[in-house]
Amino acid sequence: MLDSGAALAYLSPIMAEKHDPNYKVIAENRRARFDYFIESDLEVGIVLTGSEVKSLRTGQSNIAESYASVEEGELWLINGYIAAYKQAGVFGHEERRKRKLLVSKKELSRLWQAIGREGMTLVPLVMYFNHKGRVKLKIGVAKGKKVADKRETEAKRDWNRQKQRLLKQG
Repeated sequence: MLDSGAALAYLSPIMAEKHDPNYKVIAENRRARFDYFIESDLEVGIVLTGSEVKSLRTGQSNIAESYASVEEGELWLINGYIAAYKQAGVFGHEERRKRKLLVSKKELSRLWQAIGREGMTLVPLVMYFNHKGRVKLKIGVAKGKKVADKRETEAKRDWNRQKQRLLKQG
């Protein structure tokens, strides 16, 4: 017989992920949801050198100005920033180099069609260490918002804040 806490952890794999010591968010692109309509998202792997992984463990990276692109039949992260690792010396890495993203051929063709036919953009949403300690990147298939759409999003956010205040007071 399991106690209630153990039963809950046993039944809910999502809950286990939050308490996993290896799961850690490295960088998040918070502006992406404001600038784009995110249609779907996809978890991909990323090819890194040793000094890049060491630098990511210290949390020194930025994906806010980056994007993903399909070039020569491969998926690439462009303009992603990973700070130089000082202890690497001459074996360091270039901070803003193109990094290859690992995705299946089926997913790659789906992404290629979304970009080509539908005019979508591949936007990195979050970079994190998964439960195995591997660096993963969640990219979103997105469509750009117009200025009016951004105003509408801001108005909804303000209204939700006001509703929460009113509910707390009343």
